[in-house]
Amino acid sequence: QVQLVESGGGLVQPGGSLRLSCVVSGFTSDYYMIGWFRQAPGKEREGVSCISSGDGRTRYADSVKGRVTISRDQAKNTVYLQMNSLKHEDTAVYYCAADPRLYSFFSIQSSLYDYWGQGTQVTVSS
Repeated sequence: QVQLVESGGGLVQPGGSLRLSCVVSGFTSDYYMIGWFRQAPGKEREGVSCISSGDGRTRYADSVKGRVTISRDQAKNTVYLQMNSLKHEDTAVYYCAADPRLYSFFSIQSSLYDYWGQGTQVTVSS
């Protein structure tokens, strides 16, 4: 059974930093794409970044480029999202998702991912 478990959300002041974690388990293949997504109240789910489990290649949404870094620790089956210079508009529930079918596609389109975590709340407020 595939499971994705996010952690690391919380309340942070504007300009601050957070690191989110996503532990992935249950895939029979070592090769899959992991994406981070976010959804603010009243808005559609937005793709933030993705990383391939094998070679670690990445992709970022323009809205976060330069402020966000995605990485993975293969030994821990964990993907991280380091977020810096946080803004009010970064407030959202952040989800990780994964799908082995997307391994070569580097997609941050949420509708393409089949496996999702439960989400972790990030609130940027003074």
